[in-house]
Amino acid sequence: MSSVVSVAGKRQPAIEAVVIGTSAGGLAALSVLVNGLSAAFRLPLLVVQHIPPHVPTQLAEIFRRKTGLRVKEADEKEAVRGGTLYFAAPGYHLLVERDGSLSLSQDDVVHFSRPSIDVLFESAADAWGPRVAGILLTGANEDGAAGLQAIQRAGGLTIVQDPREAEIDTMPKAALQRFAPDYILPLRDIHRLLRELE
Repeated sequence: MSSVVSVAGKRQPAIEAVVIGTSAGGLAALSVLVNGLSAAFRLPLLVVQHIPPHVPTQLAEIFRRKTGLRVKEADEKEAVRGGTLYFAAPGYHLLVERDGSLSLSQDDVVHFSRPSIDVLFESAADAWGPRVAGILLTGANEDGAAGLQAIQRAGGLTIVQDPREAEIDTMPKAALQRFAPDYILPLRDIHRLLRELE
């Protein structure tokens, strides 16, 4: 793949990772995005799905049945690998370090959430700069809007689910009130874009 591609009318360096944030309605939305992707998919996908703290999550088990990607809960100091769907653990912020490894944090909640989408997105912007794509999906609060804007400022690719399609439109609308992303798309077109980034 060439090192620079034309995306949304701008010269975009090849994407190295995708970060995804969602809350209410997220399981159904994520299911559409990862359907048909395999472990041969070039990119890693890192997901913050808002979940209650101190409750064991079944996200990895659920999504192993929905996709051919490797699926796991993110571990401290783990190196990010392509073809893998990582979920933030309950009660921990998920961050990306500059060396491409993952870090877990119990710092204060952000927008009433830990894990927080903003925390993941802002760290991904610092780690990958213009080589990261951020996707903000359905959700009931404003977490993710500032983080997605940080990805835009770093030159990364920004995608917001079309609020008209979102189960809960608060999260996409919060992003759109802050800035104009590269794409505002329904889920099926975000899925198609993911395949194009591969």
